[in-house]
Parts: sequence; C-alpha cells; structure tokens
Amino acid sequence: MRYLILLLALLGLGAGAWWLTRPKPVTVSVSPLATGTVRATVSNTRVGTVEACHRARMSPSAAGQVAALPVSKGQSVSAGTVLMEIWHEDLKAQLRHTESEIAAAGRRVEEACSTAAGARREAERLQRMAGRKLVSEDALDVAQTRAQSAAASCQTARANVQVAENASAVVTEQIEKTRLRAPFDGVIAELNAKLGEFITPSPTGIPTLPAVDLIDMHCLYISAPIDEVDAPQIRVGMPACVSLDAFPDKRCNAKVRRIAPYVLDREKQARTVEVEVELQGADDLRGLLPGYSADIEVLLDSREQVLRVPSEAVIKGNTVLVLDAASGRLQEKTFTPGLANWEYTEVKDGLAAGTPIVLSVGRDGVKAGVAAVADGGYDAR
Repeated sequence: MRYLILLLALLGLGAGAWWLTRPKPVTVSVSPLATGTVRATVSNTRVGTVEACHRARMSPSAAGQVAALPVSKGQSVSAGTVLMEIWHEDLKAQLRHTESEIAAAGRRVEEACSTAAGARREAERLQRMAGRKLVSEDALDVAQTRAQSAAASCQTARANVQVAENASAVVTEQIEKTRLRAPFDGVIAELNAKLGEFITPSPTGIPTLPAVDLIDMHCLYISAPIDEVDAPQIRVGMPACVSLDAFPDKRCNAKVRRIAPYVLDREKQARTVEVEVELQGADDLRGLLPGYSADIEVLLDSREQVLRVPSEAVIKGNTVLVLDAASGRLQEKTFTPGLANWEYTEVKDGLAAGTPIVLSVGRDGVKAGVAAVADGGYDAR
C-alpha cells in the first residue's frame, strides 16, 4: 500500500509538471472558406505615364527673329492657327516684286497675242488674195511667217506669266516656312520663345527645347512597362483598370489599345514590353493631365462566385493550414488551385465551404500538428 501511494504521488507530480510545462496553444488568425470573385491580372513593373495621342514639340524650320507671337501658354488653339512668325519683310518685298512681274507679264501677253491675232488675219487676207492672183507667193510666205512668229511670241509671253507665277509661289512658300501653325486642335503646354528673340532650328542629332509644345487633350492614354514574362498573356482589347497617384479611385473603364512589338532592354536585368491602355469614358478623362504617373492592371480572366482562399494563406505545394475543431490542432490540407492573383486563389477541389483557413501562416510556431486557438473569438465548430 505504501508503494502504491508513493507511485500515485509520483504520477501526480509528473502530471503537474507536464501541465505546468506543456506548450501553450499558438494563436492564429482564421477565416472560413467562402465564395467570391477571382480575377487574374497583370500589372506594370515600373510606373507608367499618362500620354497624349497627339503631341507636337515644334520649332520653325527657318532661323530668324521672332516677329509675332500671337498665342500664350495654356491657350487653346484650333488646327491651322499661326503660333509664331519669324521676321520675313524681305520675303514680302520679294513677293511684291514677283506680283509686279506677273502683272507686267500679263500685259506683255496682251500685246504679243494682239499682234499675233493681227498677223494671222493679215496672212489669211493675203492667202485669199493669192488665190485670185492679186499678190505674189513671196508676199504670202512673208505674211505667214510673220503670223507664226507672232503666235510663238504670244505663247512665250504666256509661258513667262507661268514662270512669274511659279516664282511667286516659291516666295509664298518661303514666307509660310517662317510661320509656325498648329497641326491639330490643342493646348499650348510650353512656349520657349519671346518676341524679338532670335531662334534657330535644332542642329541634326542635337535636341533642343521646342519653341512650342502643343498637346491634344481630347485623346489621352497610359503607357506602362509590363514584364516580358507577363506580356505574352495580354491582348489588344482586354479590359483594364488605371490607378493614378493624383486621384484616390481606380478607373476601370479602360481597354488595352496597343502592345509594343519589341522588348525594351534599357535595364539589362529587367526587360519589359510597353503596353498602352486607353480610358473609354469622358468622366474617366476628367482631370487627367499628360505626364501624370499611373499604374495599369490588365484583366486576363475572371471567375464569379467560386470558392476562394486568400493567397496569403497558401503555402508551398498548394497547401493550407486549417484549424481542426475536434482536436484543436492545425492540419495541412492540399487543394487543386484554379485562377489566382495576389489576393485570392480559386479552389477547384480539396476544400469545402466554411473550412477554417489559417491566415497567419508566418507567425512563429504556426505549423501542422501544433495546438492552436483562433484569435478574435472565432469558433471553428
């Protein structure tokens, strides 16, 4: 009996020691497996930029002094509006001279062609008289030769008018080269010239500031670099969302309008493909300015009302940890994944709705087989 009592005492001490030293259950965050939408998307690797469909950085093709600058920065202009004029008074004087030559050539045409008409009539009169043997053949020949010569002089005078008109057209084009016109409707974004300032065209291969920077604000798109691994999945016309640092909300009424047919290798370790996304609605374009930083998210595929597990809960081998209600321990469950993104992964098989999924897989001590309790009062039963 004494030994039995001693044995029971030792067992009690051992049980007490185990109870005091037993590992405490880990606390985990748990969420029940539920249905929802899973979207597969591709995003840019580096920040994108809002661009204008039409943008012209222009300078006059002729060097000279700025004689007229009828526009100002921020002004809206129509196609064909003169934005700048270079001094061309010498060309205007030359144009007046050529116009005078055209007028003089016109009067010479009148004179030469009148003479030709008179010589033709004289030759015809002598020809009738020669038929009646009233004039000699020599006189008729002289008259006909004179008529032909006068007709040639008339044609030459007309040709001289055309030459003078062509010279006038050349001078007119030279004057037009001194004018800078808007090629499309737009807004003056930059004006890098002043009245009276002397400007020159950019030398070949040496970029300089444009005299006028014109932007069409009615057509804007976002250009962003997509990693070369993701780019082959994208197709023109796919829906997309645009996020801008300047605005809090996403703008999802957008579509892919262009995928560059080449790879950019400016950074040797990060090769990308330029993808352009165009916003469709007028409301989405409101407040948008060229040069804004922007990110794009292209929707590749979507699944509605499918079982989904938070992607943060998935560990290697398409496995999740679940909290078993009966044993109070964590168990590994493998499932068959479907569509996935950084937020959710579709569950095609292996898990049932309502399964308590462990989200805090990165906490110390969280692994299969350990005792666990859910935080936040979650009841795994």
